[in-house]
Amino acid sequence: MLTIYHNPRCSKSRQTLALIEDNNQDVTIVEYLKNPLTDIEIKNLLNALAVSPIEMMRTKEAEFKEQNLKNADDETLINAMITTPKLIERPIVVKNDKAIIGRPPENVLTLF
Repeated sequence: MLTIYHNPRCSKSRQTLALIEDNNQDVTIVEYLKNPLTDIEIKNLLNALAVSPIEMMRTKEAEFKEQNLKNADDETLINAMITTPKLIERPIVVKNDKAIIGRPPENVLTLF
């Protein structure tokens, strides 16, 4: 079973979901903009991705610059993702204890 942290307005997220469905994978869809992630959920994703918080963020979003996050510590970055879910890179696909960012969407194929 896969879980996709999905934004239906994002073309890469839609393409990644289509790849999952085209390959007959069972998937749970989490629309993280409607249901913001908790501190624990974000930390679990960071561990599964094996990345730092900055690597899981959309650093080109206006909110990133507005919140002056460029040199922020990890806890500040995690809190920014909680309060501003738009800053979370998308899509993120999880299978068991492994996760991948679907940029490009074909990255997800390694989880099948």
